[in-house]
Amino acid sequence: MSERNPILITGAAGEVGGVSRTMVEMLLDQGYLVRAFVRRDDERAHSLRQAGAEIFVGDLLNVADVTAALKGCRRIYFSMSLSPYYTDAVTLMAAAARAQGDIEVFVNISEFEQGFMTFEKMTAPSEERRSWLGGLVTDWSPQHRAHWIAEQVLDWSGVPTVNVRATIFVENPILTWLTLGPLSNGELRLPFGPQRIAPIAGYDVAEVCVRILVDPAPHVSKSYELTGPELKDMHGFAEDYAAVLGRQISYIPEEVDAWNETFVASALTEYPHVVEHLKTLTKLIAGGRYDVVTDQLETLLGRRPKTVRWALENNPRLQMAAD
Repeated sequence: MSERNPILITGAAGEVGGVSRTMVEMLLDQGYLVRAFVRRDDERAHSLRQAGAEIFVGDLLNVADVTAALKGCRRIYFSMSLSPYYTDAVTLMAAAARAQGDIEVFVNISEFEQGFMTFEKMTAPSEERRSWLGGLVTDWSPQHRAHWIAEQVLDWSGVPTVNVRATIFVENPILTWLTLGPLSNGELRLPFGPQRIAPIAGYDVAEVCVRILVDPAPHVSKSYELTGPELKDMHGFAEDYAAVLGRQISYIPEEVDAWNETFVASALTEYPHVVEHLKTLTKLIAGGRYDVVTDQLETLLGRRPKTVRWALENNPRLQMAAD
């Protein structure tokens, strides 16, 4: 890649601590040119511009915008907020990349679920699906389906692709701001019973994606399944929250459907697509589908993943709650 070819990063104007935004900062620190694709030229875009990024304002669902944003770039990181039109956006970017023809890598942020919610599993008889997915959910959410289709489209496109399948983020609303009310009363209320999970810090996902963008050749056509460093039950999480917030926190198990209605549906009434995804996610966790740790991040970065406590300590919402 010529030193004058910028790296295209979509979703770059996300919240502080978001993967795309962190990637922009990392790449700029390493001396790479970055073109940040944003929806609006607002204060978040301004801060990226001040940091040294080139800002492209456009719509990921407008193929003319996507094609213009890609011009002169040979390496792409694609991310987009949860959306009913996610597959459309990936397809337009893949079409523009294929038309341009000189793309070296398309880093696709995917989902850990793609490793187990396979075509074979999701077309199995109902009882088999129920057994495999823990008896709580027998189908994927619209967003799960969108990521599955996106991976197929990228494969069919012939564009050199790397799928980064990250497990649930520590920063996920389920583990952060949806829990803040009970946490203020010293309670961690989640519907996961005795299950253990190993969520990943967004910072780690950003560093893996940057590593791939900087040296893509060894990674093209691969899919990586990333987790945090260790499995913990919710009592272990309560200890981490207590350490970060400076108060005693106790885990209070909740029933899945009731928790989803109380904490997810009521908080996100304007975003039904997001609601359906998070509801499915909580059921999958409660069913034990995330009781796994991989060593792929350590292999890629040569270090252990960041801990849950580290990620919570660096989460702006929790920092505010601790003050």
